[in-house]
Amino acid sequence: MGTTQEPYKCNEKTADATNETLQDASVGEYTDYQASPEVERRLLWKLDLFMIPTMGICYMLQYMDKLALSQATLLNIRSDLVSDIEKHVLSGHQPFSHAAPGWPGIYLVLCDLLFWLSRVEWTHVVFDHSPSLGKYLAVSVFLWGGILMCHAACQNYAGLVTVRFFLGVGEAAVAPGFGLITGMFYKREEQPARQAAWFIGNCVANIIGGIVAWGIGNSASAIQSWRLLFLVLGGITSGYAIILFFILPDSPAKASFLTESERRIAVQRTLKNKTGTTQVTEAFKWSQVSAAAKDPQAWCLVLYTFCFSAIIIAGFGYSNFESLLLQMPMGLSQLVFLFITAAIATYIPSSRIMAMILNVVVAVIGVVLIYTLDDLHKIVKLVGLAFVAAFAANIPLCLSIVTSNVAGSTKRSTVSVAIFAAYCVGNIVGPQFFYASQEPVYLSGIQASLCGLTLGVLCLGCLFTYYAWENKRRDRRNGIVSDGSDAQDIVEEMQNRTDKEILTFRYTL
Repeated sequence: MGTTQEPYKCNEKTADATNETLQDASVGEYTDYQASPEVERRLLWKLDLFMIPTMGICYMLQYMDKLALSQATLLNIRSDLVSDIEKHVLSGHQPFSHAAPGWPGIYLVLCDLLFWLSRVEWTHVVFDHSPSLGKYLAVSVFLWGGILMCHAACQNYAGLVTVRFFLGVGEAAVAPGFGLITGMFYKREEQPARQAAWFIGNCVANIIGGIVAWGIGNSASAIQSWRLLFLVLGGITSGYAIILFFILPDSPAKASFLTESERRIAVQRTLKNKTGTTQVTEAFKWSQVSAAAKDPQAWCLVLYTFCFSAIIIAGFGYSNFESLLLQMPMGLSQLVFLFITAAIATYIPSSRIMAMILNVVVAVIGVVLIYTLDDLHKIVKLVGLAFVAAFAANIPLCLSIVTSNVAGSTKRSTVSVAIFAAYCVGNIVGPQFFYASQEPVYLSGIQASLCGLTLGVLCLGCLFTYYAWENKRRDRRNGIVSDGSDAQDIVEEMQNRTDKEILTFRYTL
């Protein structure tokens, strides 16, 4: 019996020794060479010039595509496509409003739930099983562009619901995928500004999306304007996906636009993040799923994301085409608060969560203006609506918290999926409070938005308190850590450990 076990022990020891040797070799590769500050600045500038526009253009196209269905309702898709009973269900500016009673409303709730859940599941598949993250994101972009074009072929309500479901598959991975890529290429202190930089595409889409839809709606065409809108936007998106397939890197070590030495520096400079984001791993660890489920920061982020704010322009008495153009001030508002809060988070230490709270407070002020003023103050109510749009500027900051403070590949993807699921559920729950019988005031919807935003401030406050308490507890137990990166940082990075397991890990506030 003893002799049969000996070879196994020998092989096990040999395997461990081999792994240690390979690990030591990898550590030496990144510690033998230290880049000068000037070289690192040139590399950072090169990363910014390539990565930020590449992701920003893609995110702009995604948000323009996301707006397309609500814009199509202003281009007469309801009168051209759906029956009278379905018009009661497909009403308002939300892509699907569930105010209608009876089976049509129930059916639509289930279809919209499948749309959001398809996004969650696809996000899980991509991030947990894909070592080629850039390629998968490009394929996702190509799919969503093609599916968006399929909207133009819809002849009835059932077809529209079907393509809407599959659109969720294509759109799912982009925002969290870009957040993960940002975490791979940038240091923790650099991430808020870079997350905000590519998120500018969202603001630009809000600014020019209405103009594009307005121009298509007023153009002379042999087909309905809403069909042309889907074809144009979907075609541009799929075309850009082909470019994205060849230029978007999977990780710093595989970035084709960098030289060999630059790739080595790009990996080395982010090792002190200690979040395990130098590459995407195929190994799925159930222990990290359990760790994510028990982590207070995950629950704070999930509950915060659930807080929703529904955008309502139709009730202000503007025509369909005027409503399209009114998306412009909302986009400008997002852009202004995005710059302000990104600058705060970048240049003021431990201010990331406080900057998010600022955006939520501004959104609360906007909801209060909408809630308290009558129709005689229509312009001021629109200013309030622009303030509400500031809430969206928190998306890149939230992504930067995940990439900076959640270590471990599986744990980070689990938290990302949970946050995305909360976002999806919020998109389903939110329209339920906007009753058609309350048009154009939507009193219940505004009250629900106000409660949701207030809850968001509370969740962010709890998150800030938890991070501060946990950092102090770790300092007392393990001592204060330095900001430098050494061989130990590289070992921790390569072991794919969670933030709870790394004793030198400290949370970014």
